[in-house]
Amino acid sequence: MGKDSLTVTDNRTGKSYELPIEDGTIRGMDLRQIKTGPEDFGLMSYDPAFMNTASCKSRISFIDGDKGILRYRGYPIEQLAERSTYLETAYLLVKGELPKPSHLAAFTTNITHHTIIHENIKLFIDGFHYDAHPMGILVSTVGALSTFYPEAKKIFDPESRRIQTHRLIAKMPTMAAFAYRHSIGMPYAYPDNDLSYTGNFLNMLFKMTELKYQPNPALERALDVLFILHADHEQNCSTNAMRSVGSSQVDPYSATAAATAALYGPLHGGANEAVIRMLMEIGSVDRIPDYITRVKAGEVRLMGFGHRVYKNYDPRAKIIKEVADEVFEVTGRSALLDIALELERIALADDYFISHKLYPNVDFYSGIIYQAMGFPMDMFPVLFAIPRTAGWVAQWSEMLLDEDQKIARPRQIYLGPDERDYVPVSERGD
Repeated sequence: MGKDSLTVTDNRTGKSYELPIEDGTIRGMDLRQIKTGPEDFGLMSYDPAFMNTASCKSRISFIDGDKGILRYRGYPIEQLAERSTYLETAYLLVKGELPKPSHLAAFTTNITHHTIIHENIKLFIDGFHYDAHPMGILVSTVGALSTFYPEAKKIFDPESRRIQTHRLIAKMPTMAAFAYRHSIGMPYAYPDNDLSYTGNFLNMLFKMTELKYQPNPALERALDVLFILHADHEQNCSTNAMRSVGSSQVDPYSATAAATAALYGPLHGGANEAVIRMLMEIGSVDRIPDYITRVKAGEVRLMGFGHRVYKNYDPRAKIIKEVADEVFEVTGRSALLDIALELERIALADDYFISHKLYPNVDFYSGIIYQAMGFPMDMFPVLFAIPRTAGWVAQWSEMLLDEDQKIARPRQIYLGPDERDYVPVSERGD
């Protein structure tokens, strides 16, 4: 039987090296022993987008992209979406196990009673221009929380971590809703502790003059499912940002602000907005074949299809497609849905997309649902940031307690000029 090791021969020197294989990986530092001489720094690997580099060991979420599998702490996403709630799923991500009834009740109470934000934070939001992007407001406001809770710097104190985790999960919907209300010139609607996590969020977004806002149960549940699906997703861009910034041992609010900023980008949290804009550009079902032709010619991209990890149908996309039907029974059928369904049907029957393993991802239908529920496109990345907070703090806590982790400091390949002497400006000529 073979050994769990890799033998590498350096053809520059003729020397061979045996590198241990653990969990299907070799350690990057083991490459450093491969040198051409005493002055050689040692071999490094070059992987600019972490295409094949494991930056950590984690027990939180698992993806098998070839089989279309996503699990949180071992539980299939399909089961959680069908039977769990967002707060129970958040508990699972943060604590590692599904809660007992009494523990879930206590966790829910802790989250519910941390939803209020300091009035000075409200004043901080007031300082933004009236048409400021809600995500820009959220990034800044999350970072500002570190000044309101200076004890959050005690990151190795388990009780402090527990409290900051509750605060972050609880206050994100409040800050997000306030950012939205500010952006449309509406007065703020305060949290209602009688409502569920997602019901309260809908209250803070859409309450008008009624004394008591009652969310539609179907929309409340649909949003809860969407929050479950977005809660964690291995080492994506924003999670990597959370871990990387958190590795400097900064407080969790500052690290979450960095993760939120990473999510702001159109290639991450803004992807479902790009899908909506694509569907609007197509405009009608009869124009889909022409658009498909343009995609194959490389003129445009098919937004919402394909994924860095999934080479099969994104399991979250299947669930969202079912949720869409429930939402449209309440809101009415979206004009874009027929275009999306026909676009998916044509693409999944086309050899070009099959051979390139381009299948719908979570963004393909989520934007249509959010739009049907009354959310403007500027809110789409915000709606992503709220549920992902549970995953972020779970990843942050895991990173802090991992003995292998140090401050993130990637190496580089320097391609600039060699040493050269400074010449005074008067001697450089024109």
